[in-house]
Amino acid sequence: MLIEKGRLTLTMELDEWLRVAASIHNLHFIPVDNEIAVQSVCLPGDFHPDLADRIITALARYYSAPLVTSDSKIQDYKYVQTTW
Repeated sequence: MLIEKGRLTLTMELDEWLRVAASIHNLHFIPVDNEIAVQSVCLPGDFHPDLADRIITALARYYSAPLVTSDSKIQDYKYVQTTW
C-alpha cells in the first residue's frame, strides 16, 4: 500500500526486494503469530488505530527491540524505544 500511495519507493519489484533482503546476513523475517496479533490490539496507553503500525510496535515491544521509524506517532509513544 505504501508503494501504491507513493510513500515508499523501491528500485526493484517487491518480490525481488524481499529476496534480496532475505539474503542479508542477520536479517530475519518474523511471522506475526496470535500472541503478537493480540498484543497489537492491547497496547498500553494511547496509541493510534493504524493496524500496521500497531503490529510493528507490538513486535518491537515483544522482542525488546528499538524500532527504526520516522513516524512521529510511533516516536511519541512512550511504551516503545525508537531510533531514526
